[in-house]
Amino acid sequence: MDSLLNAARPPVFCPGCSHERITHTLDKAFQTMGLGGERIAMVSDIGCSGLFDTFFNTHAFHGLHGRALTYAAGLKLVRPELTVVVTMGDGGQGIGGAHLLAACRRNLDLTLLVLNNFNFGMTGGQYSATTPPDAEVGSGFLNRLEQPLDICGVARAAGAPYVVRCSAYRSDIAEVIRKAVEFKGFSVVDIWGICPGRFSKRNRLTTKGIEEMLSKLTPFEGLVPENQRREFGEHYRELAAAQKTVPPPQAITSAFAPVSCDRQEVIMLGSAGQRIITAGEILCLAGLHAGLNATQKNDYDITVLRGPSISEMILSPQAIDCTSIQRPSVVVALGPEGVARRKKMFAALDDTGTVIQAVGVDVPAGRARTHRVDFKGQGFKGTDWALASLGVLSKLGVVIRPEMLEAALTARLKGDALAGALEVVRRVAPGEWL
Repeated sequence: MDSLLNAARPPVFCPGCSHERITHTLDKAFQTMGLGGERIAMVSDIGCSGLFDTFFNTHAFHGLHGRALTYAAGLKLVRPELTVVVTMGDGGQGIGGAHLLAACRRNLDLTLLVLNNFNFGMTGGQYSATTPPDAEVGSGFLNRLEQPLDICGVARAAGAPYVVRCSAYRSDIAEVIRKAVEFKGFSVVDIWGICPGRFSKRNRLTTKGIEEMLSKLTPFEGLVPENQRREFGEHYRELAAAQKTVPPPQAITSAFAPVSCDRQEVIMLGSAGQRIITAGEILCLAGLHAGLNATQKNDYDITVLRGPSISEMILSPQAIDCTSIQRPSVVVALGPEGVARRKKMFAALDDTGTVIQAVGVDVPAGRARTHRVDFKGQGFKGTDWALASLGVLSKLGVVIRPEMLEAALTARLKGDALAGALEVVRRVAPGEWL
């Protein structure tokens, strides 16, 4: 099998860096396994180990620091036939430690190579999660305050079924990597090496020194008997296949002509508890009944009983590629919290825009046409204002028509809820233009 190394992008590590040795031994492992580049996905993040995806002629994914395992999990679930290898440094592993725990528990068929050189080598030699307490590093005394992370001990405790801790200078390192890649499940190889650009400038560390350090620790050489179990992806697909078939989404048939052939953008501004989100969904359903494309994007506070609820809807005869709204066609102002969140937007409205303003809710001055409605005076509870505002829009012939709205309600609601909603939208009086 030919080498998979990228001749146009050869390794560029510092002279003496153990990463370069791992690059070539990983390539040797791929050759021994007979794997072509089209069958491999290399996943990396930031740091010197993050360069690995550029050095191989394989599929590749380069992501945020510490997050490589999350991307790899998605790749393996979608493309289970691929051999997915993740390279991370001890820095990235410390940043993404929770992702390591999840990967150990999940047991997807991934191989994680931790290129462990005890510091953040690319960014200045600061201490990492594995830096020994007595080391001299670029971040002062901070490493003296923390216990270094035992990656293999953590992986075993979290459920990893295959764990290896070894030196990058082992004579059989290519074989060690090959066995880990061939293992069907999650395998972790914690590879200890030398960073000549940063760490070994301040700390005397040799290949023999690494061997001595490893000899004092619990050995990890592969299978973890108590963690053996089925591979996640295979087991998942088996259980998923046995589940009841999910019914298809409700089909919406276009039965009405749209109000406009132009893109219509609507923003509803209210308060928590006003059912703004539900009203936005119904507006989108009304658009679908007229053959329009529809999107809804929501913004509401973490709190449940206080704070703004904002829903942004777009109805368009064309495909909607961008859901950003800068100058909406319609603004429905039902609560001061939502208005406060979007108050700068009112100045951008021109005389082609429409504002539906609930009595008692102040809105910033602007050039848009304003239609004031006294929902409270008409006897509507606050929870019905958003729905009633859709009735106002339909009666004004703005964005939707009554038949579109009633069709949407019939598709969304049943029984007493439908009867009550129809009563609201039919009874509401449009109010007055200002």
